[in-house]
Amino acid sequence: MDDLNAFLEPGMRVLHPECPEWGIGQVQSNIHGKITVNFPEAGKVVINGSRILLTPVFDD
Repeated sequence: MDDLNAFLEPGMRVLHPECPEWGIGQVQSNIHGKITVNFPEAGKVVINGSRILLTPVFDD
């Protein structure tokens, strides 16, 4: 499967489309399709980039 989130880099802010209650998270790493994101309401979460398309947040 393709990595739908290959463009994400550490420091970028994202939303998880299935868990909006987690808030806006910050990408910690993106290695071989495994994206680690620190969400304010869920903590550090590792996401499979081939299964979940994270939504980038560019402004508040």
